[in-house]
Amino acid sequence: MTELQFTLIDWSLIVCYFVLLVYLTWQRDWEEIDEESFLLSGRKMSLAAFVATLVSTWYGGILGIGEYSYQNGISTWLILGFPFYVFSALFAWLLAGKIRMNKALSLPEAVGNFYGNTAGRFSAIPIFILVSPAPYILMLGLIFQYLTGGTGHFLWYASAVALFSVAYVIFGGFNAVVHTDMLQIALMFGGFTCLIIFAGMEFGGLGKLWSFIPPDFTDITGGEDIQYILVWFFIALWTFVDPSFHQRAAAAESPETAKKGIFISILLWSIFDFLTIFSGIYGFAILGDSLAEPIMVYPYLANEILPIGLKGLFFVALLATIMSTLDSYLFLSGQTLGRDLLVKIFPNMKNNTLTRISTLVAALLGILLIIIYPSVIDLWYVIGSVMIPGLLIPVMGVYLRFFTLKKQWVLPTMIGSIGVSLLWLILGTITSEGMYNYTYLGIEPFYPGLATSIILWIFGKKKDGNLLEETDFAKDEMLE
Repeated sequence: MTELQFTLIDWSLIVCYFVLLVYLTWQRDWEEIDEESFLLSGRKMSLAAFVATLVSTWYGGILGIGEYSYQNGISTWLILGFPFYVFSALFAWLLAGKIRMNKALSLPEAVGNFYGNTAGRFSAIPIFILVSPAPYILMLGLIFQYLTGGTGHFLWYASAVALFSVAYVIFGGFNAVVHTDMLQIALMFGGFTCLIIFAGMEFGGLGKLWSFIPPDFTDITGGEDIQYILVWFFIALWTFVDPSFHQRAAAAESPETAKKGIFISILLWSIFDFLTIFSGIYGFAILGDSLAEPIMVYPYLANEILPIGLKGLFFVALLATIMSTLDSYLFLSGQTLGRDLLVKIFPNMKNNTLTRISTLVAALLGILLIIIYPSVIDLWYVIGSVMIPGLLIPVMGVYLRFFTLKKQWVLPTMIGSIGVSLLWLILGTITSEGMYNYTYLGIEPFYPGLATSIILWIFGKKKDGNLLEETDFAKDEMLE
């Protein structure tokens, strides 16, 4: 691979981007902001802001998309695109309006208000892990290592960018995330539109590309077995328990804004998927099939085909795509760890202050995690497979009566399901001969965890006659 050809103009664009982030997030009197404004922008987010922040936040794993599309072709859409459209639409239909009408400021608080404080505090643990910023810290480290010619370990760069994000998030809160996301969605679409146009000019149109790539690249399943494909559909249930979805639905100016905003976001995700997937396939066609680091296909392709100025613009777009998710997940991690989990340990500390300190802790833990799992796809897979089974039914039960559990069954469902998935993952890791092959007895760890959750739900399901008691859970805990 040719060495990165970056000029002063390209570097200037990157510097301007970071300066603009600071400008957009600078806020005076940051100590005086009330908690609802700090966490949810006062629940006044407009439709445009809602769409901008949801689209950009949900697409932070951009290098993972490049890695998968470079190696597998259009099956990327079936594995990493379509399942999330389906469950995002279901989220909009079933949950978005209810979440907006709920008074809780966070997902663990909603669980705690409904099932009791103990359940709420415990749910904060898997939710904290679920919104780990680790995948996005990893990607930023790899990009900056490439930008600097490979000098230094990527962890140094990852740490520096993560701490930069921490700095503006803890000052501006959710408003800072929203303001930067409105810039970053424009950069995302602009950068990848340029990349795919120049890739087409370099190699040829989509027809020529389609006839050039291997047959398995044009196979929608990519040659994967049904169990592997289904597990990604199940992992797409992540949408239902993802705090970023809940946070944005709660922050919307109305239930209608939340619902409509998600459907518009699905349309924009599908357009962006086209740009990113075919950019990855063009990377295969132009760069060849033997990249040592497939995860870096977008940076390598941009270096190969883009002219001065546009090359810098594309790298800004790449950084913006990742940064939009990193700052959101850092903030959510800090909020979950501080406000929802540690508040009982430090009762005299202000919630906003505790959230700010915990945001820094979340960044440091994310840096440690990428040392263990230095792959974006594997980070998504491991975190999703273990945490989602334990959260899915309890969280859905807060808003949908069909899934409501009796209070005493909530903790066993969360602990049992997560424990089974984690044990299955460990057994698969120990017994597997291949790297990052987590199946045990030929079964992915997500399935036994979900089966455990369903079994416990069957035994612990709240009967229709008792559903009116659900609002008493929070009252009982408050009296305690």
